[in-house]
Amino acid sequence: MSETKLTSKELLSQLLQAHYAEAITAKAEGKPVVWSTSIAPQELLEAMDLTVVYPENHAAAVGARKDAPQFISSAETDGYSVDICSYARVNMGYANLQFSEAENIPMPDLIYCCSNICCTVIKWYENIAKKFNIPLIMIDAPFNPSYEVTEDNVIFVEGQLKDAIAKLEDFTGRKMDYDRLKDVMEISNETATWWKKATDLAVNVPSPLNGFDMFNYMATIVCLRGRKAGTQLFKLWYEELKEKADGSIGPWKDGAEEKYRIIWDGIACWPYLGPTYKILKKNGVNMVTSTYPESWTILYEPGDLRDMARAYDSIYTQRNIDYAADRLLNLATTFQIDGVLFHSNRSCKGMDFKQFEIQRRLTRELGIPSVIFDGDQTDPNIFSEAQYETRVQALVEMMAENKKRKEREFDESSRTSY
Repeated sequence: MSETKLTSKELLSQLLQAHYAEAITAKAEGKPVVWSTSIAPQELLEAMDLTVVYPENHAAAVGARKDAPQFISSAETDGYSVDICSYARVNMGYANLQFSEAENIPMPDLIYCCSNICCTVIKWYENIAKKFNIPLIMIDAPFNPSYEVTEDNVIFVEGQLKDAIAKLEDFTGRKMDYDRLKDVMEISNETATWWKKATDLAVNVPSPLNGFDMFNYMATIVCLRGRKAGTQLFKLWYEELKEKADGSIGPWKDGAEEKYRIIWDGIACWPYLGPTYKILKKNGVNMVTSTYPESWTILYEPGDLRDMARAYDSIYTQRNIDYAADRLLNLATTFQIDGVLFHSNRSCKGMDFKQFEIQRRLTRELGIPSVIFDGDQTDPNIFSEAQYETRVQALVEMMAENKKRKEREFDESSRTSY
C-alpha cells in the first residue's frame, strides 16, 4: 500500500500540533519548559535538548482564533497599559488564566530572551520570570545606529552567548556538547536557506505565492528552525511553489488574476486575517513579500559563535533608518512591486516610526504609491475594516493610474523610436 505524500500545508499543520503537544507532554513528565523570544539564538536551547515554546507564536495563534480579549483584559486588570504590545498583554494574561480554547502552552521553568526584536521584551520577560520566580537568561543585542553592524556590538553579543551557555549548563546540570551545537547550527542554516528560497519565488510574475500563506508558515520558521523537520517543511514548500512558478500558475486556487503586486510592511492583523486577505484578493492585489522573510534568514558559519552573534544583531529591527529604507526599496525593485501597504501596528511603535520616512523615500526615489492603515497584531479593538478597505481602494486607484501612465509613456516612446 503506497503512502500518500503530504502537502506542505498538511505537514505544517501536523508539525505545529506536534510542537504544542510535545511541550504539554514534557511538562507533564517533569521536564523543564523554556519560554523564548521569537528570534533568539534558539541553537543553544536545541543543543541542550530543552523543550521550548514561543509566547509570540502562541499569542498570534490565540489572536487568529479570536481568543485574545480575555487575556488582554486580564493583563490590563493587573495594570498593564493598553499602549503595551498586545503580544505581551496576551502572554501576561495567559500566565494568569493558563487556559485558552484556541491553543495552550505549559507554564515556564526558564525564560530566555533576546532584545534584538524590540525593547518591550526585556521588561515583559523580566516580569514573567519574576511572576513565576524562575531564572531568566537575557541576551542584550544593541541597536545599530550606523548603517553597518559594528564590531563592538558583535563582540558584546558573542560574550553574552558564552554567558548564556554557562547559565544553561548551570540550569541543566550538563555541559554544552559543542559538536551537537555545530550540528544544530548547520540545520538552522539549512532551514533558513529553504525558507528564503521559498519566499523568494514570489519574484516570478505571476507570483506562485500568496503572501498570506507566508504569514501562516512563519509560525514554523520560529519554532522549528533548528530541527530537520523544519528543513523538510520548507524544502517541500519550495518544491511546490517552484512547480507553480514553472507553470506560470498564480497565487490563488480559483485562478484569479494577479493584477497588482504589493509589499505588506509589518506583521499581520491576526484577528482579521480573513477580511484583510479577502479585500486585497477581490481587488486583484497580491502581497508578494514583506520585510519578514529576511528576519529569519539568519545565516552564519556553523561552529562560529562570533559569526552567529553578528547574524543575530544584523536583523532588520536592529538596523538604522537608512538600511531599512534601502532594504524596502530593494524589495520593491526586485519583486516588481506596484504599491506598498504599511500596517501601522499599534503594538510595534519602533517599526511604525520608520514607516513615514520610508514611505517618503519610496515615493521620491521610485514613484511607487503607498498607504498606511491603523491596526494591531492581536488586539481586535485596534482595527476598522471600513478604514482598511478605503485605504486599499485608494492604493488600487493610485496603482491603476501609475500603470496607465507607464503604458502611455511606453506607447509614446515606441512611436518616437519609429
